[in-house]
Amino acid sequence: MTARILVAGIGNIFLGDDGFGSEVIRNAEIPQDDPSVRVTDYGISGMHLAYDLLDDWDTLVLVDAVPSRGNPGTLHVFQADHESNSAATGFDGHSMDPAAVFASLRALGGSPPYTVVVGCEAGNVEEGIGLTEPVARAVPRAVRAVEEIVAALQSRSAATSREDPEPCA
Repeated sequence: MTARILVAGIGNIFLGDDGFGSEVIRNAEIPQDDPSVRVTDYGISGMHLAYDLLDDWDTLVLVDAVPSRGNPGTLHVFQADHESNSAATGFDGHSMDPAAVFASLRALGGSPPYTVVVGCEAGNVEEGIGLTEPVARAVPRAVRAVEEIVAALQSRSAATSREDPEPCA
């Protein structure tokens, strides 16, 4: 069986570098004719993402700006920690804090899939449209990372499918 992959860009394009996820999704060249992969720019709609995650996706690739550690434009690729406690207790349809999205998903009766985060250290998340120069320079690298992650996940899924024995009729 082919793994189902949801690629989600998140962030607020009206808050400078917070729009990183949306920009990466806009530039990603992932074939849209594959029903096992969906690429969506969720913007600030956390509840929409939580509801979509109820559809039993095998993997979520989350593209977002991350807090700066002093190096705006630096990319970080890591597996999300679904076990950390979140302060999110209510439903906020515009919250894109991943912990809040996962908490909302659990409240709806779902559970988060394996999640890979492609994050970029933000330089400026003040009001204003447009990415800072270091974050804008990171977009092509992030696009390649997302495309490579999706391709690797699909290859792994195909290899696993070939290894599984055929069911007897």
